[in-house]
Amino acid sequence: MSIDSLTALVRTIADFPKPGIQFRDITTLLADGAGFRELVDHMARIVEPLDPDLVVGVEARGFILAAALAHALGKGLVPVRKAGKLPGRTVGIDYVLEYGADRLELHEGQVPRGARVLLVDDLIATGGTAQAAAQLLREQGANVLMAIFAIDLPDLGGRLALEADGVATAAIMAFAGH
Repeated sequence: MSIDSLTALVRTIADFPKPGIQFRDITTLLADGAGFRELVDHMARIVEPLDPDLVVGVEARGFILAAALAHALGKGLVPVRKAGKLPGRTVGIDYVLEYGADRLELHEGQVPRGARVLLVDDLIATGGTAQAAAQLLREQGANVLMAIFAIDLPDLGGRLALEADGVATAAIMAFAGH
């Protein structure tokens, strides 16, 4: 299946969550078995040579892709969650979004110092969440090998911002606009 075929499986919902936004809904691609498999296979081919110790998924759709990718690579999975969602002792990072602030957390000690990690999410837009997750991982002593996404919205500059922050970045598909 080609990248164009995968791109065609992503539904665009106009004016969601607010007017002027073109929401790229990956759930339609995930619902297509062949498409989902191909997406994960594309991602695995890119990251397999990096040989990460752990795959880190960002809440919420990032969990889906990270879990499938961790399985494909035979690696462990670590979730990065919104504040208050994890039951054990956590470490976290506060970050600013265009519409407010948020916090990401992971279990304390779950990412060992020196661990080589792969950061996974479904989409990169402005890059704020990915930058925060990468910073949180670095604060734990991890080496962030790469951040990989199913979708990049290059007009919003997130990938460039993440790369300027020293994080290698890859995306399978790209969509113009917001």
